[in-house]
Amino acid sequence: MTTAALTAGLERVPDQLGYLVISEDGVLASAGELENDEQTAGVMMQMVRTASRFVLSGSADVPFKRMSVILDDFVYTVTVSAQKVFVVKRQQNQREPINV
Repeated sequence: MTTAALTAGLERVPDQLGYLVISEDGVLASAGELENDEQTAGVMMQMVRTASRFVLSGSADVPFKRMSVILDDFVYTVTVSAQKVFVVKRQQNQREPINV
């Protein structure tokens, strides 16, 4: 699969600061603030492996398809598809809490 095919659509994610496409063999593509960021790739893969171990009893479904890591200034959105992990770093659009 070509790099363009792997990253199709990732450049168009709103407020995107960078992205990684990762497989078990390592980083397949990267750009922006995540370009060549092997450390973040390793941490994200470990988080995916850990989350994949949690299986609900009686469920044959994949444990999860998406995961968000929310920090003060940005969010990592992680999607698992076709045995690849897609990580997008997005600007966190802070909103004031609604007081009811």
